[in-house]
Amino acid sequence: MAKGKKSAQSKGKTITLKVAQNCVELTLDSKRRLDLSFKEIATVPKCIQKLCEMDELDLSRNLIKKIPDFIDRFISISVLDLHSNYLEQLPVTIGRLQNLQVLNLCNNRLTSLPNELGLLKKLHTLNLGLNQLEALPSSIGALKELRNIGLSDNLFTRVPACLSRLNKLEKVNLDRNPIVTEETPSHESVMITERLYLVKESILCDDCLNKCQTERKMLEDVVRSKESKSMSQPKLVTQEDREM
Repeated sequence: MAKGKKSAQSKGKTITLKVAQNCVELTLDSKRRLDLSFKEIATVPKCIQKLCEMDELDLSRNLIKKIPDFIDRFISISVLDLHSNYLEQLPVTIGRLQNLQVLNLCNNRLTSLPNELGLLKKLHTLNLGLNQLEALPSSIGALKELRNIGLSDNLFTRVPACLSRLNKLEKVNLDRNPIVTEETPSHESVMITERLYLVKESILCDDCLNKCQTERKMLEDVVRSKESKSMSQPKLVTQEDREM
């Protein structure tokens, strides 16, 4: 590969306003959507500020490392898709997207999130899977409309406490996180979870609910059986006990 060509590729492609305008489409529900996915861009084009009246913005599957502060000009968007990029952080201005309902940040390099995410009062779906997060900002607990949150393939060692404040939360995906449990042996620091979903019983169908209740009862019976056996076992009396 030629040196010049390799250098150009590392910088990413350039998107002009005309190209961006040709990427505007109308969704089936009559929403204006700017689709800049798969464009091999390394930076968010400044020219798209002139298209800030969009309802949805898709910048997924690119080479983007940073979201510029001018993202707050897209005040009307309800969907922001940034998955499969190289993002390491988010600008605090993202908290000004007051109409945002869906935010997809899956498959990036995020190690932390700004507290300003808690200002997205209309957000109902947040995907943070495949990042490097160890914790969530406590402000996430202010997202009272949040129903679905994806946290799979991160570095969480426990279920984030802020999620307990979300009354409308229906699904939490914590697959493949190093969740620490009370049953973890002392010589092992973590236990890798293969599947860990938290869901409300009210959203399950009758068959799934019955299955969950049956499995829960079986688990409780096993626990009670172990406790009963432990209590019934004779205590080992030592010489010291006899002398007492």
